[in-house]
Amino acid sequence: QVQLVESGGGSVQAGGSLRLSCAASGLPFDSYFMGWFRQAPGKERQGVAGINRGGALTYYDDSVKGRFDISRDNNRNTLYLQLNRLAPEDTAMYYCAAGTSYGASWRKISEYPYWGKGAQVTVSS
Repeated sequence: QVQLVESGGGSVQAGGSLRLSCAASGLPFDSYFMGWFRQAPGKERQGVAGINRGGALTYYDDSVKGRFDISRDNNRNTLYLQLNRLAPEDTAMYYCAAGTSYGASWRKISEYPYWGKGAQVTVSS
């Protein structure tokens, strides 16, 4: 049974930092493209960052480029998202996902068959 479990969410003030982790089990982790998505109340789920199977290629939404950093440890079957210089508009539920993308389509939700349950990030001004 595939499980993706996010941790590390919380409440911070604007300008602060958080580090999200996503522990994967039940799947060959290094065979999957991994992504982080977020969904704010009343908004659609959007791609935040993606990383290829080996970890050498990363992709970011323009809204987080230069502030967020995605990485993975294939030995620990764990995906990470470092969130820096957080702003109130970053407030959302953050989800990790395992998918079949090869990069160009990393934002396509339909290419991710496996999802975690999410971790809440709340940023106050």
